[in-house]
Amino acid sequence: MTHILRSPVLLTLFLALTGCASPAYYLHALSGQMDVLAKRRPVEAVLKDPATTPQTKQQLELVLRLREFASRELLLPDNRSYRSYADLERPFAVWNVFATPELSLEPKKWCFIVAGCVPYRGYFARARAEQFAASMKQRGADVYVGGVPAYSTLGWFNDPLLNTFITRSEAELAGLLFHELAHQKVYVSGDAPFNESFATLVELEGVKRWFQQSGKTKETTAYMEKIKRREEFSALVLKHRARLKEIYASNQNDAEKRTAKTRVFEELQSDYASLRTKWNGYAAFDQWFAQDLNNAHLAAIGLYSQYVAAFQKLLGQQGGNLADFYRAVENTAQLPKPEREAALKASDTSENFIDQWTAR
Repeated sequence: MTHILRSPVLLTLFLALTGCASPAYYLHALSGQMDVLAKRRPVEAVLKDPATTPQTKQQLELVLRLREFASRELLLPDNRSYRSYADLERPFAVWNVFATPELSLEPKKWCFIVAGCVPYRGYFARARAEQFAASMKQRGADVYVGGVPAYSTLGWFNDPLLNTFITRSEAELAGLLFHELAHQKVYVSGDAPFNESFATLVELEGVKRWFQQSGKTKETTAYMEKIKRREEFSALVLKHRARLKEIYASNQNDAEKRTAKTRVFEELQSDYASLRTKWNGYAAFDQWFAQDLNNAHLAAIGLYSQYVAAFQKLLGQQGGNLADFYRAVENTAQLPKPEREAALKASDTSENFIDQWTAR
């Protein structure tokens, strides 16, 4: 679902290196990436094209301003990424497949040369993703296929703007661009929680600064409320995921675990209904809850915010200076993984980073 698998999911399929993938998969990945690149057109050319709709022109003009702001004010890479546009003529850029054992929350991982090992496998065609998911399900796995509107090639190519996300609101579009460019700024192979948490902090801080400089107080408040609800959703899911983890690690037999699993997912649905009432009917996550939820649906939840509070604290220690912040992040990124995780956990003193962030 787009709300869960928003833009930051990475894809370097064309550089895949994994013993379990077939040559056909590599060809699909390479063909899909080349197709995206072939459809790119400079934003300036699209703006001059009489066939371009007024709405698309308006959004592209906004992106040009956001792109300059990202480089000038947020010190994000000043390159050709997101300065071209491609219409893929489909609703999502890629579809990611998540898979877990029936009685475990540990996601299956696939490894890539640049991205390292990640808990999903991506496809440029939904049919191919569904076919692979079906094969995993036949082997007894819980599976989930989620559409992703955008991805990053980490600077290997000049990533274009896509029709799959160009119609989004100003706040969402800004956040997506800042998040993706942050992946080009600092990236640690094989450490998704680190990468996504860092990019999420840059996303949040970037959107806040964007609206502050434009004086759009109302938009800032609305964006903060949306982010807060997103984190409340994550907290709800993580609470029930923790219960499932305890059940799967218990001494119960498999039949008892299956019964308990069903009960937890039913309670998750019930608790969401209560949360939705508190939100006065805010329905952004209804589509996700309308699915036949299983372990695999929980694989990506929390991935984007696990260490956000730690990065927020690090930014505060640098007095909000982004150049110093990025240097500090790079220093942390160079630590061995156990030391890196320990440093981040030691700095993570707040579970509710949204309230602290909005108070700054």
